[in-house]
Formats: sequence, structure tokens, C-alpha cells
Amino acid sequence: MSQQEEFNAYRARMNARIFESDSLVIKRFFNLDTNTYQEGALDRKTKELMGLCVSLSMRCDSCVKYHIGEAIAVGASERELIETFEIALLIGGSIVIPELRRAFSYMDEVLGKSN
Repeated sequence: MSQQEEFNAYRARMNARIFESDSLVIKRFFNLDTNTYQEGALDRKTKELMGLCVSLSMRCDSCVKYHIGEAIAVGASERELIETFEIALLIGGSIVIPELRRAFSYMDEVLGKSN
């Protein structure tokens, strides 16, 4: 199983578990997240790239993987992803570099490149 398949399977399994709790607060927060990334004045690709930039700066590995996958799914190119990585590095500084390594690795896997 690829890193992407493993990540998506874990995410789906754990989201199902979370929803089993029947927590109204959790359901509302997840709904807010879903609705925020819908088309609006900004298209989905732009929103996913924004999410990716913040996720890299905050050093959230799971979020980075999620937003890379979603950005590619809605048409982001490798160059657009790399420019997003550049902005995150500028914002977050050198502490982002370890996350940047994982982001490049995951991006390459999703794009079908070997590294």
C-alpha cells in the first residue's frame, strides 16, 4: 500500500470512529471545514494551496498530506505546489525544512514520481 493509500485509509477509518461519538460540536466543526473549502470567491485550488501553506508553516504533517492530495485532485501543478512550499518556508523559516522534506516526498508519490 502506498503512503497516500495508507494515509487516506487511516483518515477515513478514524473519521468514521470520530463520527461514531455522535458529538454535535465535532460534527459542526467538520461541517465548517467542509464548507470553507467549497467554491466561492476563491476557487478550490486556491483554497487548498492556502491550506497547504498554513499547514506547512504550522508543521502539521497530516494536514500537509491532506492538502497536497486535495490540491492535486483539483488541478494544482507541481510548480504551484512548489511555489506554495516556498511561501510556507518564507513564513515559517528554517524550522519548516523537515516538513518540507516530507512534503516533497509525498507530492512526488502522489504525482507518481520516484525520489
